[in-house]
Amino acid sequence: MTGIVIVGVDGSETAMKAAQSAQHLAVALGASLRVVTAFDTDRTEVFEIGGDRWIVSDASEAEKVARTVAEKLQTEGLEVTYTAARGKPGDALINEAELVDARLIVVGNRRMQGLGRVLGSVANTVAHNAPCDVYIAKTDDRP
Repeated sequence: MTGIVIVGVDGSETAMKAAQSAQHLAVALGASLRVVTAFDTDRTEVFEIGGDRWIVSDASEAEKVARTVAEKLQTEGLEVTYTAARGKPGDALINEAELVDARLIVVGNRRMQGLGRVLGSVANTVAHNAPCDVYIAKTDDRP
């Protein structure tokens, strides 16, 4: 299988576990890996210190998270790209999968139990609405 494997990350330890699963799957499948971080607002702040001006936005912070994880996942023979995608995490992953014609989305099983399962989680949203296959990686510490 060639194509693109997408994984959503948010900087958490559990998201990194899902990203590592996605990395292993992409290598095994001969696919490329796309790391995606969602952001939900267009909030932008401008900071001025002396003569320097810094513009910080939710999009740039999300892209920074995705880039950091992508750099950690680099390995020989694997093409890794990253992006920030606007929207709620599940919707952002689905939209990105449609945009790049992904073959697989990898998400963690965090909040798949208890109240989170009833109210919905990223994994539930993606599993029910993805335009491609979905792999739910075990990222919690439960046996």
